Amino acid sequence: MLRLDGKVALVTGCGSFGPGWGNGKVTATLLARQGATVIGVDVDPAAAEVTRSIVAAEGNRISVSTCDVTDAAQVEALIAGIHAEHGGLDVLVNNVGRSEPGNPVTMTEEVWDEQIDLNLKSVFLTCKHAIPLMADQGGGSIVNIASVAGLRFVGKDQVAYAASKAALMQFTKVTAVSFAPQKVRLNTVVPGLMDTPLVRRLADRYAKGDYEGMVAKRHAQVPMGHMGSAWDTAYTALFLASDEAQYITGTEIVVDGGLTAATR
Repeated sequence: MLRLDGKVALVTGCGSFGPGWGNGKVTATLLARQGATVIGVDVDPAAAEVTRSIVAAEGNRISVSTCDVTDAAQVEALIAGIHAEHGGLDVLVNNVGRSEPGNPVTMTEEVWDEQIDLNLKSVFLTCKHAIPLMADQGGGSIVNIASVAGLRFVGKDQVAYAASKAALMQFTKVTAVSFAPQKVRLNTVVPGLMDTPLVRRLADRYAKGDYEGMVAKRHAQVPMGHMGSAWDTAYTALFLASDEAQYITGTEIVVDGGLTAATR
């Protein structure tokens, strides 16, 4: 089950922010382990290379390159290149994202625009070019990575991130309906508080660098008593990408240890 043999998968944001396992690194590694030929892209070539070396050392298939997925020309060239080299694209995992602090009063317009571009426009651009390719070949699966911040307030001001992730879920739903007849499936993974290398960046932005304090707070917020991991996100993405999920489209799977079901 959950095999991807013979499939071509594109993972955006395939590197990790620093040592450890981020969502993109894990997803690329897992899809390759399940038989996919993985194309990974990241704005940080060194981070992408770390992922490539792990996958290649396991004897699996991956290539990586640098791509700014907020740049329309770069995204168009990326998808065209995949088509030319591999003849199609079966799986797209839109993983890029970043959270910056601020509310509508404190956040600058520049930061707002950057957040919307990175967290939402990037998905618009990849879908714009990937969906026709998938439709022409008879179908495909697009998995977008959102956040519980798009469902509820999770304790910190991050208005652009929250708004963009909420919009991403609705973007996924309406696009899924539009392309269901072509068997192009779109679904969203909604991670909660996950223990990834990005937590250190969040501690700098939201907790004045108190990493240990932020980790403890995040564990305490979750009804299960601890944060999840990037593997929890990646296994959910794998399921949605696989043929076992062939009748699932236009929906979300929340992976949060009960966070959004709780009232605290």
